Amino acid sequence: MLRGIAALLFFQLLGESLVFLTKLPVPGPVVGLVLLFAALQLARGRGRDSAPAIEAAAGALLGNLGLFFVPAGVGVVALWGVVQSEGAAIAIVLVISAVLTLAVTVWTFLAVRRLLGRKAGEA
Repeated sequence: MLRGIAALLFFQLLGESLVFLTKLPVPGPVVGLVLLFAALQLARGRGRDSAPAIEAAAGALLGNLGLFFVPAGVGVVALWGVVQSEGAAIAIVLVISAVLTLAVTVWTFLAVRRLLGRKAGEA
């Protein structure tokens, strides 16, 4: 499992470094995940399967995912006065962003379904 965690951290560092050096407008961990995916595909193409080590590490991290929310919860408690005074604005922003996210998700789904329907000859 240590090998898998080291690989995950290496690719995150690689992604962060590339974003820092190239000034890409993409989060470093996203670039790191794309690079990790490419490396796994290359390894699989050469007959080596590195996925089990990474899968074990990712499973352990996901099993403890709840712990990663503790700092955010502590931040909310530490800034409870701000949350109380700006509660209405926070609630409005949360509702608007949720509705917009839902609308964009539905629009994207319909667009992809239409696109795939045309390719498959269903439309």
